Amino acid sequence: MWKKWIGLTIILLAGTTAACTRHQVEVAPVEVKPIHITIDVNVKIDREIEDYFGDLFEQEEQLREQQQKATQE
Repeated sequence: MWKKWIGLTIILLAGTTAACTRHQVEVAPVEVKPIHITIDVNVKIDREIEDYFGDLFEQEEQLREQQQKATQE
């Protein structure tokens, strides 16, 4: 009978020491930095438009100059 009590006491002591654990969780601060992204897709389109309509723009400027000269005379 003493063996049962000793065994039971050992089991209870082991159970109580296992229940006394300590856990600690540390939360580090999170740093959020802004991200700046600049995408310029209009450059290619502007160049293509200038290449395609370049002659028309030059002719328009010449016509305006001629009209200004005509109105001044």
